[in-house]
Amino acid sequence: MKCLVLVGGGHAHLSVLRSLARKKLSKLEIILISPNSYQNYSGMVPGWMAGHYSKLQFQINLQTLAQRANIRLIVNRVTGINADKCLVYLPENNQIKYDLLSVDIGCETDLSKLGALQDRLLPIRPLDSFIKNWSQILSKKQNKSDYRLVVVGGGAAGVELALAARYSFEYSNNKYDSGHVDLVASESGLLTEFSPKIQRYIKKILFEAGITVHYLKATGTEEGLMLSNGKLLTADCVIAATGTRAPHWLQESKLMLDKNGYITVDGCHRSQSHPNVFATGDISSRQDSAISRSGVHAVHAGPILFSNLLAILNGEQLTTYHPRKYSLYILACGPRYAIASWGKWSIQGQLVWYLKDWIDQHFVKKFTASI
Repeated sequence: MKCLVLVGGGHAHLSVLRSLARKKLSKLEIILISPNSYQNYSGMVPGWMAGHYSKLQFQINLQTLAQRANIRLIVNRVTGINADKCLVYLPENNQIKYDLLSVDIGCETDLSKLGALQDRLLPIRPLDSFIKNWSQILSKKQNKSDYRLVVVGGGAAGVELALAARYSFEYSNNKYDSGHVDLVASESGLLTEFSPKIQRYIKKILFEAGITVHYLKATGTEEGLMLSNGKLLTADCVIAATGTRAPHWLQESKLMLDKNGYITVDGCHRSQSHPNVFATGDISSRQDSAISRSGVHAVHAGPILFSNLLAILNGEQLTTYHPRKYSLYILACGPRYAIASWGKWSIQGQLVWYLKDWIDQHFVKKFTASI
């Protein structure tokens, strides 16, 4: 009996689990390894911070999905891979032998310039830790006047988190003022991957929300952030929505990696060094085309990944994942208000938020409803 090991419960693997529940495979042992028995859908976290959702609404039960597909779930973290020996390593010298491996895990937050903040620092990854600590931030804010929160990162995640925090502070019931929220972006500006029109929209929304934006580099200190202009930005908490980096243990995996440490894959999301290994999501690096690290691509790549895993097992031809020229991005803006972007086209308003709400809840229900 061959063994298929799925490392991580990311967006693409959710689709694989759902497909396996519908089409159970005989003579194949399937193991899912995840650090938790549930997967948080990141697209709804800003809405949860703003008070629009409960945690149960964006958590997907991996145990239930695994049971439906007759898959063994191992709740543990992966500490390494040896692709030459077809082994996945777990803590306490445990290891799992595989015939076919698929990796769909998130990356780590790059904290190289912020480490000196120590306990004041809250990275957005791992997401489970961020969710747990956000509730503690709200509690501390309610018991301290003039609470100062700084979000570092001018991308979509940083903007959404800053607006969600500002809205949460403004409308949470507490005896003190609504605190302060600052956003630190680089000199290149906000949302550089979006159109100038979207950038103008979001600058206006940030200004109206009372969020001060600093277009400067920042370095962590014990008191807060030292900006590149020499100004010290004091902070009770700094949320790091900075760039990502690949887990360090991949360096010893024997897999071919790109210059940044991500697993290099072809158009079928197959490892370029080991044909029995696949990788999707943030951890992968397509060498045939430039694809941004976005959950949108991981969602669309899921069905292709399942098809290719079956093809490998059956000795059939693989399918290439062709990303769409444009993808729909919807940015949550704190209250029930959002901005939608499709290429150069964009629109904003309350109706856009309700569209995002429908899309997000529909996505979660696909994996929580009965198969």
